[in-house]
Amino acid sequence: MFSNLNWYNIVVLLLLALFIFGDKLPQMIADGLRMLRNLRRMAQNATSDLSRELGTDIQLEDLHPKAFVRKHLLSEEDQEALLKPLRSVSDDVVKQARGVEKDLKEVGRTAESAASEVRGAADLRSATKPASATAPAQSRVRYDDII
Repeated sequence: MFSNLNWYNIVVLLLLALFIFGDKLPQMIADGLRMLRNLRRMAQNATSDLSRELGTDIQLEDLHPKAFVRKHLLSEEDQEALLKPLRSVSDDVVKQARGVEKDLKEVGRTAESAASEVRGAADLRSATKPASATAPAQSRVRYDDII
């Protein structure tokens, strides 16, 4: 979301905030930081209460239902049994992608060699043209001239 935010944009936003809020800006920043600290403290209290009630050590990341089930209800053997088919499919996709990459590199090398041959032919043709045949209007080599 903020990937295109640079120093110029930050300065413009700060100046805009200063223009809109004026003298109240430092107080608003302090209130925002206080609210952020309170929210963080409430989240920590909720996770510690939940950990105490469930009898396990729960982190905030573990509250996602899929992560909770995977971490607290499935054994490692169950996880491996669930992931085994996905790993084989993933390996097949990686092998196919490497094959396609290899083919694309070969096509790129072929195209580059063909382009260098065309450039060489164009240079040879322009070098063998008589001096009177080269007019300023025809100084650019066209595709029709090469063939």
